[in-house]
Amino acid sequence: MTADLARKGRIFRDLHLEAGTFVMPNAWDAGSARLLAAAGFKALGTTSAGVNYVNGVPDYQYTVPRAAMLDAYSRVANAVDLPVSGDLENGYGDAPEEVAETIRAAMAAGMVGGNIEDHTGDADKPLYNIEHAAERIRAAREAADAGGVPFTLTARADPFMLGVAEPFAETVERLNRYREAGADCLFAPGTKDKPTIAALVREVDGPVNVVMGLAGSALSVAELAELGVKRISVGGSIARRTLAAVREAAAEIADKGTFTYAEQAIPDGEMKAFFQEWERR
Repeated sequence: MTADLARKGRIFRDLHLEAGTFVMPNAWDAGSARLLAAAGFKALGTTSAGVNYVNGVPDYQYTVPRAAMLDAYSRVANAVDLPVSGDLENGYGDAPEEVAETIRAAMAAGMVGGNIEDHTGDADKPLYNIEHAAERIRAAREAADAGGVPFTLTARADPFMLGVAEPFAETVERLNRYREAGADCLFAPGTKDKPTIAALVREVDGPVNVVMGLAGSALSVAELAELGVKRISVGGSIARRTLAAVREAAAEIADKGTFTYAEQAIPDGEMKAFFQEWERR
């Protein structure tokens, strides 16, 4: 197991060091992971939002506890022969020691990467003090390095999502501090326009991840690559689109009494054959 994780860890690490841009779509269960892997992506992320929603709960920190969330992530990791990076929210705890424990648990669940955000979940004080936030990333780095396999640590800064004053300057300062603390990749959700993304790539000292699939994020892979973005993720957007299909089908049946939604479904025989082929691998 360690040898296989080490191989995946090296692949994932190298994707961040090689020239060019790569897409890391986000899965929430084994089925979504295998469908995404079949499209030829080189790595997958997980989505805490997706896991929350398919469990019928809102996307808040700890709605699905750490153990249950990582159990869902382990099913993603075990379903495909690709590196998987975990959406580890804020590390499931305020203290650096709790963040370190989350990293160890993520590695035990088969992750070779993971992101830690600086959003506290407290409406009165939504961002961790920058010194404390950097210490949390440092603790995550130390735990990852002690794990015996390459682990790509992503640090996420949330000023844009939280609407703080001067979000760009705050984000750049935070991400560069997190890079100094040991983060391999830097991430600031809420950056959607070309000038802001280009400036972020220029000002941040490390590979930058940009999330697409949020409202108003219409840039293409080619456009983001031209801006110098290293990694593109999609958060919970594919999971939300999947659940949109459920809502649309339900509305058609309830309101019209018809079933034309099934015309857009993957045929049962095709779906069965797809997963049978995966089981043979």
